[in-house]
Amino acid sequence: MKILLVTTHLEFGGITTYVVSLAKALTKRGHRVFVASSGGEFVEKLELASVPHIEIPIRTKFELSPKVFTSARMLHRFVTRRGVEIIHAQTRVAQVASAIISKYSQVPYISTCHGFFKARFGRRLFGCWGYKTIAISEAVSEHLVNDFKIKKSNIELIYNGIDLDRFKDYNDDEKESFRKNLGIKKGPLVGIIARLSSVKGHKYLIEAMKYVIGQIPDAQLLIIGEGGIKADLVEMTNKFGISSNVYFFDSIVNTAEPLSVMDVFVLPSIHEGLGLSIMEALAMKKAVVASDVGGINTIVKNNVTGFLVPSRNANALAESIIKLLKDRSLRDKFGRDGRRLIEESFPLDLMAEKTEKVYKDVKANIHF
Repeated sequence: MKILLVTTHLEFGGITTYVVSLAKALTKRGHRVFVASSGGEFVEKLELASVPHIEIPIRTKFELSPKVFTSARMLHRFVTRRGVEIIHAQTRVAQVASAIISKYSQVPYISTCHGFFKARFGRRLFGCWGYKTIAISEAVSEHLVNDFKIKKSNIELIYNGIDLDRFKDYNDDEKESFRKNLGIKKGPLVGIIARLSSVKGHKYLIEAMKYVIGQIPDAQLLIIGEGGIKADLVEMTNKFGISSNVYFFDSIVNTAEPLSVMDVFVLPSIHEGLGLSIMEALAMKKAVVASDVGGINTIVKNNVTGFLVPSRNANALAESIIKLLKDRSLRDKFGRDGRRLIEESFPLDLMAEKTEKVYKDVKANIHF
């Protein structure tokens, strides 16, 4: 089957990881996969997997931007010329572009909902969710039904899958090399990998680290991600007097390396569809502390693979982080159980197989 995945960009982030992983897995299953986006550092990963990338000027958040219509025209020609059989959109602007392409090319499209959205008038009136919508968690599925009135029969629940081959055990020398390259001092390391957006709750983690460092002075915090609130977060570390213990890095393509040197992974999101970065941390056998919101409790089993805490609660975060940093055996147990959970329930092949089934069902049942 010839499949076109459409997304806004291929820069660091959960949706990018999803697109690249799915494209590679579908290619291994014998499909011809193309990815269209405005580009980014992860294009190279597609090229290494022999997945062609089509660059389009879709880098915008405004669904009626001329960039969306220009991208749709470009992709309509591509879809027609290459005989694409299914289109799979990942973001709001990609959904709108895909709806236009589908209308004029008579190629069916689906979309994946990766999180939660405000039910604005335009999105409710022109949903552009496709002939089927993949929800990445039960919480996201309920959101689509309750807030956008999408029929349950049009929603497919498919959890994100993890490419376990990417997340191996590193030896002590390799880990020491990673820490040295990052310039991180010796001491317990707490980490977060997420875009720098208020919804990810970084400020609560930084506030929590003030208390953590008060009890464990050599504790460090590694923050990996890009976004518009970085200056505010840096200012917070200065205000709390912990700037020498906090490290900021922009995107890192191979997330397994920084994860390998973390003692505890934290994601204090205010809302979250599922939490792909948590799944990667579990695949690396890391204990997790996360907010009990959205679909996170699907993967973080409280007192089994980590600790769940209320969102927007720095004290609860600090308490759980301190407990884990002081108890190596508990960290190791959570890590082992987390890896087992990912292996048994969230392998990439399972996600690709279920997504492929959606493609086949839509292709067989949609007639223009």
